[in-house]
Parts: sequence; structure tokens; C-alpha cells
Amino acid sequence: MSLSSELTASSAQRRSSSRWYRPMFSPEHGVYVVLFVSFLTGAAAAQDWTWETTLALICAFCGFQAEHPWIMQVKQRSSLKVRFWVWGSIYTIAALSIAVLLGLNHPMLLWIYAGAIVAFGIDAISVLYREQKSIFNEVTTFSAVCLSAPFAFIATGGTFSISIVGLWLLNTLFFSSTIFTVKFRKSKTPSIVPSIAYHVIASLIIVALWFFGVLAPITALAITIALGKLAIVLIRQEWYRNAPIQSIAALETGSAFLFLLITALSLLPAHLSV
Repeated sequence: MSLSSELTASSAQRRSSSRWYRPMFSPEHGVYVVLFVSFLTGAAAAQDWTWETTLALICAFCGFQAEHPWIMQVKQRSSLKVRFWVWGSIYTIAALSIAVLLGLNHPMLLWIYAGAIVAFGIDAISVLYREQKSIFNEVTTFSAVCLSAPFAFIATGGTFSISIVGLWLLNTLFFSSTIFTVKFRKSKTPSIVPSIAYHVIASLIIVALWFFGVLAPITALAITIALGKLAIVLIRQEWYRNAPIQSIAALETGSAFLFLLITALSLLPAHLSV
């Protein structure tokens, strides 16, 4: 997540050298937003919140936290760090324990777990070969985090529907758009072609999902938040490249919660969405 890395690279380095018993938390602040927004859209689609929903949220959070120490250990390569192993194990055991409990009640969750494991493997290999900032790896990571939407849906309702696949794609396409806008801050002479091409393709996919009845019209309209953000970036490129990182983070966070508002209101039952 390039935006979060810009904010926290130095603080992460300091934390990694701390005493082994001090808790480790992922410095990828942007991913916290992706995780919670995606999860809440899944819960909204389920139109309920149960004790299993709460467990699923804890599981998703611990699973996300587990990745950080293990990836840090991969970066260390031959040098074993006790702190990474201790906190990686704690988060992994917590996530796996809850995942097994939920999986026994909802076997469909095994597909979600498989997807998360594959994504973690891809991320670890990318880190090993120093390709963690590649577009492919970042899109893979976003798609894995956005699995929290179907995770919340299945854990809450115990069912599966094609619409939840559409919701996962909507979340993935929306949040992955950040990869292409943040590139404007990383290059002195960025081309607008990749960003425009991505947003056109993403929009066409969402239109297709709406056309075939996978997404409701208002839910599909949430992708326009990404298009609006791109318009701001293209119109104010100089500002975007030179603005303080806190301003960019505020833009991204505000966009994410506006996306959540539109999506959740379109999915909640009428008596709750007003």
C-alpha cells in the first residue's frame, strides 16, 4: 500500500527494533480503512449483526495484523527476529482459532480462507523478490483485504449468493483505484493513460454487474466516487503531487467513507437505511 508506506516507513523501522514483548501493529493505515469499510458493506448486505459477525471482524483484524510480522521476517531473510515470530504467532493463532470455529458452522468460508492464503503467499513471494510495490501485488492485496465483505456476509447469514461476489468486486475495484491515483505522487512525469484505462475498465465491469442484476443500481453507483476522486487528481495534479501526505490521506479516507455510506444505505433494509 504505497500511500500508507509513505506515512509510516520510518516509524515501522523503529518499531521493528523494539523489545520482543511490545505489541506489533501493521503500519499500513490505509488498509485498516479498506478492511473495515469492506467488512461493513458485507454486514450491511447480510442485513444483520450477530455474535458470529463480531467474531468474524476480530478474525479479519487478527489475520490482517498477522501478515505484518511475517512479511517483516521475510524481508529479514536469514536473520530471525523473535519479536516477529512471537507476534506473528499470536495473531495467527487467534485468527486461525476463530476461523476454524466459524468454518465449522459455515463451510462456505473455506473458499474465503483459501483466497486469503493464496494472496498471502503471493505477497510473501513478491516481498522476497522485492516486487511488493508492483501493481499486480498491490491489486492482489486489495482484493484479499476486500474478502472481508463476503466473509462478513457468510459468517452473519450463513449463505452465499452471486450478489456478494459482485460486492467483493465493487470493493476491490474501488479501493484498487487508489493504486493508480497515488502513482501521480510517485513519478515526476506520470502518464494519465494507465489511470484512465483502469477506471474505464472498472466502470465497465460494474456496469456489467448492474446489467446482469448482480449489483443494485444504487450500489453500482458507488464506483462514481472513485471517478470523482480521479477527476480531482487530474484537474489538480500539481496540488496532488505536492500536498502534505495528511491531505492525501484525508481525501482517501473521506472517499472511502462516502463509498461506505452509499453502499451500505443501498444494501440495508428500508426501515434501517433511512
